[in-house]
Amino acid sequence: MSNIDPFPGFGLGLRKDHYKDFLDSEVPVDFVEVISENYMVDGGNPLRVLEQVRAKMPIILHGVSMSIGSADGLDPEHLAKLKRLVDRIEPLWVSDHLCWTGTSAHNSHDLLPLPYTYEALDTVCTNVDHAQETLGRALLFENPSSYMTFPDDEMSEWDFIAQMARRTGCFLLLDINNVYVSAHNHGFAAQDYIAGLPMDRVRQIHLAGHTDGDIKIDTHDQPVCDGVWQLYTEARCMLGKVATMIERDDAIPPLSELLKELDMARQLVQKTPALEAV
Repeated sequence: MSNIDPFPGFGLGLRKDHYKDFLDSEVPVDFVEVISENYMVDGGNPLRVLEQVRAKMPIILHGVSMSIGSADGLDPEHLAKLKRLVDRIEPLWVSDHLCWTGTSAHNSHDLLPLPYTYEALDTVCTNVDHAQETLGRALLFENPSSYMTFPDDEMSEWDFIAQMARRTGCFLLLDINNVYVSAHNHGFAAQDYIAGLPMDRVRQIHLAGHTDGDIKIDTHDQPVCDGVWQLYTEARCMLGKVATMIERDDAIPPLSELLKELDMARQLVQKTPALEAV
């Protein structure tokens, strides 16, 4: 499977609220990421906007419904639609989540957790191989946020991800907020999680906010918190050249506020000599 070259840029998720900003002006970002399923259609205004933005900057396609952990295998219609979008947009890369989203008869429209067993690992690796072969490219997969574990788990989440990457040749999208949320919810050290990942496979970082409480919920409707910024700085010291993105999916503020958050990520890299070199 082909390699994915590092892309050390800073970007945002492209959301409908900011279409006009991206079409009418030069937004100071290196790339944008979009939810693949919102554009897996034959026409319409969203796809037209995407093509116009693509003419200005690289696009990352980020999926939420591949269901890479499905025991039923992958939906061929979904893969065919994604393939058409990939061919049309020529994205920087394509990513999805380490999860399952439903059965062959029902889509939950949620990112459901997997048991971390060798049987589940075999299923995931088979599906990753199938997706990469169908799309003709290596893919990125994102670590989930989680709120439960399974009694039959045979390994940690980070060990599962490391084995998946080694067996399939896929790359990783490291969501720092998801690590932070899951570490709080399950009582492990976020630093242990990150240290257990094959950092040479990471090509992109997500930074987002969450809802606090006894159980932290990955809601993507808040600014990035101090703890996530600190974990980002620690993780960046272990990484090479990667893309960093601010992700906001609800309570979306004016574009200027998101750009300020993105500038914080830039400044953290610039203020840390070890990070500027990677």
